[in-house]
Amino acid sequence: MRKLIIMGLLIAVPGLGATACNGRGTDRIKSTDSAEQVTGTELADNIKSKLDTDAQLNTANLKISADAGQRVATISGTVESESLRSKAIDLAQSGRPDVKILDQIDIAPTDVSRTDYEEQKAEEEWAKAKHLGEQGGSRLDDAWIHGKIVAKLVATSKVSPRTVSVDVTNNVVTLRGTVPEVEQKSEAERIAKETSGVKRVDNEIQVSS
Repeated sequence: MRKLIIMGLLIAVPGLGATACNGRGTDRIKSTDSAEQVTGTELADNIKSKLDTDAQLNTANLKISADAGQRVATISGTVESESLRSKAIDLAQSGRPDVKILDQIDIAPTDVSRTDYEEQKAEEEWAKAKHLGEQGGSRLDDAWIHGKIVAKLVATSKVSPRTVSVDVTNNVVTLRGTVPEVEQKSEAERIAKETSGVKRVDNEIQVSS
């Protein structure tokens, strides 16, 4: 229902716009859209500022791209743990619940020197390895090597770490699994061979095509 103002009175008139009578005719009062209007850059900056409130995520320097029209934002980059990845997604979503967050974050643990590698870290590494069906010795060196190779596989876009298993015993690495291209098999072997502490690499990866 629209309204008319006549002689200082506001009169409701069905089907009409809001008008004002001033003796010379009527002037239509335009309404404004109160919905938030943002660009993709502004949306990305808004999400980035939310992530930067966390010290670890600030250091990770994740990248955000956004499509304001589609209400979609993509977060990419690398963090050192699954918990940090989850925190980044949760923070972004809490800051913009109206936006769909796409997760393209990779996990690559920070490389730790052998002198700084501790027994507890080794136990955590082997717990993750066994969960994935991977095998290894009880030595700290083996756990340290395993963690570094897996981190490198995660960091590269040339090999999917989910298709390659890494076993390490007495500094000898065995690569298992199936990849779609021979180049991926070669790349996984190269990564393992160039990892410090490795004595030998046995490449048992199968090529599916």
